[in-house]
Amino acid sequence: MTRFSTLLSLTALLAAALPISPAHAAPPRDVADLVGARGSSGENALQSRGYRIAKQNGLINYWWNSAKDQCIRVVTYNGRYDAIDSASDGDCGHGGGNTAAAAVAGVAAIGLIAALASHKKSHGDSSAQHDSEYERGYHDGLYGGDYDRNDSEAYHSGFSAGNAERSNRLAANSQIVRGAPAAAQRACARRGDEFQNVPAGSSVPVSVYPQGGDRYEIIIASGHYRSRCTVTGNGNVISMDPY
Repeated sequence: MTRFSTLLSLTALLAAALPISPAHAAPPRDVADLVGARGSSGENALQSRGYRIAKQNGLINYWWNSAKDQCIRVVTYNGRYDAIDSASDGDCGHGGGNTAAAAVAGVAAIGLIAALASHKKSHGDSSAQHDSEYERGYHDGLYGGDYDRNDSEAYHSGFSAGNAERSNRLAANSQIVRGAPAAAQRACARRGDEFQNVPAGSSVPVSVYPQGGDRYEIIIASGHYRSRCTVTGNGNVISMDPY
């Protein structure tokens, strides 16, 4: 089986198990103009349009508009609004939500930043068109969209990276990974960001091997890269090595 047919098979399987519309990657129309805005001016604009902060989580903040019953997710990077997309009502504390879908969508922009930076470092291409095509491919891969065989190299690379990130995030929410204490998972994920030199929040645990004596070996995914983290149940990282 070829590399791309493997990617397509995995995407089809994940899409059937967890339908997530690629349209979620596009900002809602009433706030689309705020992508790229500075954080302070963006906040003022959101408030003037009826949004109120619902939950803050580092680079990712959730805003709720009670008049529209709409929750949005805002990702800030380098002081600007890097991405805005729709979120579930549950993300803003109003009703339930799809936990697995949130696991994929909640870090979309952070994963894209890390993947695009790595790709550009390898290929030396920094054109706006290249970045746009890479981002479109990344979102198609991340959200289970159709793969376009006839598109550009940047799109193909983005799709591959997005598909890998989707697989990582779904694995991070599996019962196997939940077998390790949350403190151990968080500590290894943070160390994974440092070890692979990626933006905070990029790394996730994808597999866990109990070692006995309150020790765990946790495999950490940072995009396509893997690391092996040995950690105690309370989050004391003993070692971090390439996988």
